[in-house]
Amino acid sequence: MQAIRTPDHLDATRATLIEAALPHVPFDGWSAETLRLALSDTGTDPQLARMVFPRGGVDMALGFHRMMDRKLSEDLVEAGLGAMRVRDRVTHAVRRRIELVAEEREAVRRGATLLALPFYAPDGARAIWETADIIWTACGDTADDYNWYTKRGILASVYSATVLFWLGDESAESQATWEFLDRRIENVMQFEKTKAQVEANPVAKMALWGPIQVLKLVRAPGAARTGEVG
Repeated sequence: MQAIRTPDHLDATRATLIEAALPHVPFDGWSAETLRLALSDTGTDPQLARMVFPRGGVDMALGFHRMMDRKLSEDLVEAGLGAMRVRDRVTHAVRRRIELVAEEREAVRRGATLLALPFYAPDGARAIWETADIIWTACGDTADDYNWYTKRGILASVYSATVLFWLGDESAESQATWEFLDRRIENVMQFEKTKAQVEANPVAKMALWGPIQVLKLVRAPGAARTGEVG
């Protein structure tokens, strides 16, 4: 009798293979060879592996990224961010996301290289956007207009830039990375402050009346307005 493959069963298989793959990634990257070795190490049915990683290595890399995103989401719930300022919540979340993969720097490097290839770039951009969405949702963001998109777009650029800096950071305990992150968050806060000043300025509002009316038509996805994470 064929085993029943439930979503939980597939998730467990995905996690098992990713964990088994990580020791091989520094040598073979997120590749078909790494998947083959993970299958050998775990005794997983190759047919089942094709179900969870239909494109092989790239789906393993994305699976690793999303596995860490889920861990981040759990950690942020436990962290109790409510007492922090918004900028401190965001900084804490980005830093925590990097700390979660601190022992797997080469896996992150290999994943970033793979997902930078033109063929996979949309997958990489989507994964980073998902991370930014998880962070903003955990930080209590309630935007349901164009700000929903701008916040996530800006944070995605901050997160990706910080990860790339971290990959080359040789400072003690990644101190240079955290200082780099603080500077990027400060830039974001200055942008938000300037945007608020423009929105509060009657002359600026008059001059930008047309674009503002267009932006008012932009709405966040339904899931964002109900607090769900897609």
